[in-house]
Amino acid sequence: MTTDTANARGNARTRPNPGLLVIGRLVVPALAVVTLLFGGGLVLGLVQSLGYLPATGMQMFTLRHFAGVLSDPDFFYSLGLTFYIAATSTATAALISVAMALVLTSLARRQRVVHFIFQIPLTVPHLVIAVALVFMMAPTGLLSRAALKLGMINSSASFPLLINDSWAIGTLTAYVWKEVPFITLMILSVLRRTGMELLEVGKTLKASRRQRFFHITLPTIFPSLAAACLIVFAYTFGAFEVPFLLGQTYPMTLPVWAYKSYSDVDLMARPEGIAIGLIIAAVIIAAVVAAQLLTKAARHRGLVL
Repeated sequence: MTTDTANARGNARTRPNPGLLVIGRLVVPALAVVTLLFGGGLVLGLVQSLGYLPATGMQMFTLRHFAGVLSDPDFFYSLGLTFYIAATSTATAALISVAMALVLTSLARRQRVVHFIFQIPLTVPHLVIAVALVFMMAPTGLLSRAALKLGMINSSASFPLLINDSWAIGTLTAYVWKEVPFITLMILSVLRRTGMELLEVGKTLKASRRQRFFHITLPTIFPSLAAACLIVFAYTFGAFEVPFLLGQTYPMTLPVWAYKSYSDVDLMARPEGIAIGLIIAAVIIAAVVAAQLLTKAARHRGLVL
């Protein structure tokens, strides 16, 4: 190592903290843009949801649009359906991800290949996956034709309804397919950095597989798993393109209802759509805040997320 290199490293280690003022000057421009775009849109949406829409002659602030949405019997059906889709797809993806992460931890030699395979679905938009499922799971899709070819069904009409069905099977399949790689990669990053050593210690102490899972693996991955699940729940709760294509027409999920109300030719329905959107935003913000708190708690415990 040369003297100049050693001096440079020494200066870097002893370099004084730039201070909050300098950091603030660097962060403020980007923070101002984000605040203007997100905060401005949120404030504008709140104003319109309160009934201030001069284009329609509405210039008085009122809560009747929120009251109208909350008093609508369809709201609770849509809220239940939205929560069912978000919670069920998140829980299913979490269970599959934990199982896959435990299996993939033994493939250390093929780590790059595994990461590459799991990153492929992350780059595919939800809309593309929804369209692919239509071609696969529709009554005239690939699965129906294969079942008809194999003699498992007599006609396409005998194929079970998996798209636009009351159980939202197509919607759940799309979300699970898309979110399993995301959750699995988050769990793998924690297991490979902090969990493998603890598992070796458990083996040394003659702990059974069940004991190692419930007393070592699960506590280690829980903060990362919970944070990932909250992020996935927040996204699926607020996304509209997949249930719009694969979901049933009634009851609609809240995002689909908000989109249709906002894009209605009758401008009087726009405040109602914005009110639904703000209710969705409140749920998403709560989930994201909870995920951030879990992440901070995990880092405080020394876990790398």
